[in-house]
Amino acid sequence: TLSLLQQHGAEGFYRGAIASAIVEKVHNALNPGLLDTEDLADYRVIERAPVCMTYREHEVCGMGPPSSGAHTVGQILGILENFDMAALQPNSPEAWHLIAEASKLAFSDRGLYLADPDFEPIPRGLLYPEYLSQRSTLISPKRALNSVTPGKPKGARQNAVTGKQVDQPSTTHFVIVDVMGNILSVTSTIENAFGSRLMVGGFLLNNELTDFSFLPNAEYGLVANRVQGGKRPRSSMAPTIVLKDDLPVVAIGSPGGSRIINYVANSLVRLIDWQQPLVQVMAAPHVTSRFGTVDIEADTTFEALVDPLQNMGHQVEVKDLNSGLHGIVFNNGLMTGAADPRREGRALGR
Repeated sequence: TLSLLQQHGAEGFYRGAIASAIVEKVHNALNPGLLDTEDLADYRVIERAPVCMTYREHEVCGMGPPSSGAHTVGQILGILENFDMAALQPNSPEAWHLIAEASKLAFSDRGLYLADPDFEPIPRGLLYPEYLSQRSTLISPKRALNSVTPGKPKGARQNAVTGKQVDQPSTTHFVIVDVMGNILSVTSTIENAFGSRLMVGGFLLNNELTDFSFLPNAEYGLVANRVQGGKRPRSSMAPTIVLKDDLPVVAIGSPGGSRIINYVANSLVRLIDWQQPLVQVMAAPHVTSRFGTVDIEADTTFEALVDPLQNMGHQVEVKDLNSGLHGIVFNNGLMTGAADPRREGRALGR
């Protein structure tokens, strides 16, 4: 496989022996698929503009749709911009209450509006400061929201409905800076630990159909992230590069299914608001909030947050939260790298 790629580049993958072997494997699987060689030959890489927003005078840029990462991380930060996070202690229930509420609001918009932009228009107002400021007014500093509904940003479709998809965390992330100063923040996934459990030419075929909504329609209309021919599924990947005054400050990202968004957003709050060292950020206990329940990382000091958050009205569960953050911080010409101690990973440089 590597020799064919060396000799023929992308053509050696999407056409010829590898393509034929992929199609044969899919057709002869226990659960056969409909993939054919024309599908592979017609595939085109699309270069998309990054999605950027401003947070505390930093420009936070990430991967746009069909990944939901940059929009949802951006919404969490944009909502939190309306609160003085720096004045709160990093281990306080008050801080994590605000972060959890902002995340729930952002995930409600994510579920309704974000999908492949070639098929579904993305509301232009999702990251407008005035919209996020309005969403922040829904948050009480002392009491959790009883329920969360999506907002109505500018450009929103009137008949949008939320779908259902399976969360399959089987992803990797790395950050690289080369000798020329180029910065790469890369998240990659095959969706499920061994993808579709089909191997061809030494590599596993992915299982990305699970990133679509399993239900194409709901009571009031079609789901934006429904399966369609030629459509790319919505992911939660959130490779991120942060700049200030046009200079890089942070490059970061993580695996972890839809919790990627929480891992990255939480890390940026720690780095920007609380000025914590990168190594500390990578190892810090996690709190995630997506679809109603607040999850707290088991066997960490943050288990002390369970009772205070429950007293605020949150539904709380304690569970393993297996992030895999990798990041680099830039400061006065120096770079500091760190890798999440929860998974394999190292920081190296010369």
